Amino acid sequence: MADRDANHALRARFDDVYGQYQRLRSGMDDMQRRLAELRVSADSDDGLIRATVGPRGQLLDLRLDRRIYRDMDAGELGRKIVATVERATAKTSEQVEQLVAGCLPADSGPMQYIRDNDFGSLLRRQDAIMREANGDA
Repeated sequence: MADRDANHALRARFDDVYGQYQRLRSGMDDMQRRLAELRVSADSDDGLIRATVGPRGQLLDLRLDRRIYRDMDAGELGRKIVATVERATAKTSEQVEQLVAGCLPADSGPMQYIRDNDFGSLLRRQDAIMREANGDA
């Protein structure tokens, strides 16, 4: 009887863990889809430039109001385009962090990488974990 009760409790625990996994997996699929579809736009301060970027900050679209050619030289135009793309990329990074935050611990290496975009810090963190696991602390 005790074995049967233990097996029943173990099965119930397994079902609970499996259900949690299924919910997490479903959430990951949804997050992956939402990340793939992410498009963020930003306008220049004067409203003459609009840049749209994808989830990795890649430029997808650039719109220039025709009035832009009347008032700017090429250097100024280039600087404004770069600044507008950077603004859109920063907004994208914030949205990616918000999407991923529900699936990863706030202090995890991947979350830190998303925040600071420093691949070296991610590798250093992994190296520290491996040293600790090997008892080399």
